[in-house]
Amino acid sequence: MQGISRRGLLASAAIIGSGGAAMRAAAQDLPAHERALYEAAKREGQVTWYSGQQSAETSEAVGRAFGERYPGVHVNVVRSTSQVAFQRLSQDIRAGVAQCDVFSSVDYSHSTFLKRQGRLMAYTPQNAAGLLEFARKAGDPDGQFHVFYIGVHLLSRHTGQVPAAEAPKSWQDLLDPKWRGKMAVGHPGFSGAIGAWAVLMRKMYGWEYFTKLEKNRPQIGRSSIDPVTALNAGERSIGVAVPSATALLSISRGNPQELIYPTDGTVVVPSPSCIQKNAPHPNAAKLFMEFATGPEYFRVTRKYFSESLRGDVPPPEGAKPLESIKIIMPTPQEIETGVTEVKEQWRDTFGI
Repeated sequence: MQGISRRGLLASAAIIGSGGAAMRAAAQDLPAHERALYEAAKREGQVTWYSGQQSAETSEAVGRAFGERYPGVHVNVVRSTSQVAFQRLSQDIRAGVAQCDVFSSVDYSHSTFLKRQGRLMAYTPQNAAGLLEFARKAGDPDGQFHVFYIGVHLLSRHTGQVPAAEAPKSWQDLLDPKWRGKMAVGHPGFSGAIGAWAVLMRKMYGWEYFTKLEKNRPQIGRSSIDPVTALNAGERSIGVAVPSATALLSISRGNPQELIYPTDGTVVVPSPSCIQKNAPHPNAAKLFMEFATGPEYFRVTRKYFSESLRGDVPPPEGAKPLESIKIIMPTPQEIETGVTEVKEQWRDTFGI
């Protein structure tokens, strides 16, 4: 076995020392309430985030930014659709395994269900005071879940296949036979956002809307993101209930898409996040919630065209201000009771 030289020992010590210096510098730059949590979170070393919000790319960027702000605390990003994320968490619960620290979903009913089951830890981040009022009110009054992400879902067109003058202007326009075989949409059995959209369409137009839509043979994926991919590939011409953030990011990279804000309302879905009561890394989980309700999180996600829910961070480029468009938003009660119902109706109507 070769000996270690004095130079090697000094180099190793320098690396270790520089890492420690970075952690000390990071801690000194943090607000007092974050600094105390950071010290406790460093001892835990990681936080596991089950998320059905954002794209995988955006979620990973959030994880990296968290690690840069809080050196020594790593984010394990487990990204999937909301329904798959909830299934994973449910399997953990049934197996008596604690793996998830923070759970994020675009299906509001997931958080309300977990609260009723006594699965959540009450924690109100101090940074949440800087959120826009409607985002604060969309969270749990008992502090068991909070909203730092909203889905904005609308239509998009392939600019090379559908001229602007001929594009659908409303959700009702999708029932025109000329769109037969030209649309793509997600699935409410996998995507909480699509579930919320389906609940609203049923409320506005009855389930007859979907029996008519089925006749136009839309391509049905899983995630609400799937139609964006289908349009990029030229497989379909119209994206249905697509997330504005994913579509705008795609457009910024040169893909031939354009957003359409439906005249009968753009769907806005408040999407909660919560800490599990049996979180294996509770301090890191609390620190993550502080980060996710603070300005740095929104500066990161804005680069990927997600909506800012803080007044000190501007909205993403290319998005219309929310106050300038007609918004339709389901209530938590409508989501909780309605999504389960539309999943079954969807399978009966579309056979998938």
